[in-house]
Amino acid sequence: MNKFSLQQQVLKRLAEDLLQAEDAVRVAHETATHAENIAENKYDTLGLEAAYLATGQVRRAEAIRQAMAKWRQFRPNPYDASKGIQLGALVCLVDSDDKQQQLFLGPDGGSMQLGSGTQLVQVISMEAPLGRAMLGKCEGDDVSIQVAAIRQQFEVLRVH
Repeated sequence: MNKFSLQQQVLKRLAEDLLQAEDAVRVAHETATHAENIAENKYDTLGLEAAYLATGQVRRAEAIRQAMAKWRQFRPNPYDASKGIQLGALVCLVDSDDKQQQLFLGPDGGSMQLGSGTQLVQVISMEAPLGRAMLGKCEGDDVSIQVAAIRQQFEVLRVH
């Protein structure tokens, strides 16, 4: 799998998310400032609610812009076994049911699935519990995380 290609997919997805957020800002702002939405009494809160929504969407758009800046500056290094898994690693984990998953440890913007050929790659950040747990691990090492009352165990199969 090509890390540069994965990085470009992340940037493309973030650009699409930013367009959606900016559209949502525009719609919420128009709703908040529309003449029909001027409050007629203390219970008429549509304009106020739309203003709160617009503020939230502005924050969301700014967070996406910041994530895009991090991903543009990001230069994933080749895997160095002496350092173990670091930012930029492409990791294949296997769980106790022999189910494999591909993970790309990026600077921001987790919860994103990308396609690489026929495989799905999950983007996670170092702030994610699994991302933190993998740092410094090498091929063959065990990784475990606690999710609610359940402990999940993985083995590192491959790192690129």
